[in-house]
Amino acid sequence: MNLSKICVAILVSTMGQAAVLYAPADAIQIETQSEKEANLKGQITGGLFNRWTFDQQQPSESPADFSQLTFGGESTGTWTIEADPESPSPPNMLKAVSSCKQETCYRMLVASKLQYEYPDVSVRLRFPAEGGTGRGGIIIGLKDASQFYAAIIDLSAKRLEVVRMVDGNVTVLGQTAIVPKATEWHSLRIQRNTIISKDFLETFFDGAQVLSIQDHSLGFGEVGLVVLGDSSLYFDSLHAVPLFSQRPLSNPAAY
Repeated sequence: MNLSKICVAILVSTMGQAAVLYAPADAIQIETQSEKEANLKGQITGGLFNRWTFDQQQPSESPADFSQLTFGGESTGTWTIEADPESPSPPNMLKAVSSCKQETCYRMLVASKLQYEYPDVSVRLRFPAEGGTGRGGIIIGLKDASQFYAAIIDLSAKRLEVVRMVDGNVTVLGQTAIVPKATEWHSLRIQRNTIISKDFLETFFDGAQVLSIQDHSLGFGEVGLVVLGDSSLYFDSLHAVPLFSQRPLSNPAAY
């Protein structure tokens, strides 16, 4: 077996709510095969497996190794570490606040120096117990503040949607109703996969696959978190891993 080219396989359960397939809404220039191969070879910064629990910092600090981006509106978002012994990975969690009154405001927290062609990203999240409203989730394929994919949860509306932003223009690629589990913390996961030269965005909520969308518009890019509009959300246990990589999992044997 050649470990210089390895596929990191992640088994997921597709039991539960049926996946819905959507076709891309706009004709946008897609990556060529040579560009995809070059992107995979360029996916060498950072480790293959990345996990952030926000537990190595002090409360009130901004998360290290992340950059903050904004799109739309005049106000900025804040991302701070907060103590929470009841969080999925105690003792800390990450609090995101956006005070923008426009629903099209995007406040992003992007993992530094990580580039993925086919990422698998998951996070735990919850809404404020005091009854605050908010929308937010995960971003992947980010090239800058105006080009990315986002999987967005609106828990009060019990809705999940996947959007694509290209040059500041937002397209809703798919949306579905969700049935949250009776728990404070929920799980959100999105992965970009490829099957026979077709690329798919597959989204999971509370362990069940809820959307499968075919789209080739964006590829190699950064990953992170996002909140929209007037929002307050809590995050914990952010994971990111490439589904496919040309990097070996370990150094070659010395014999």
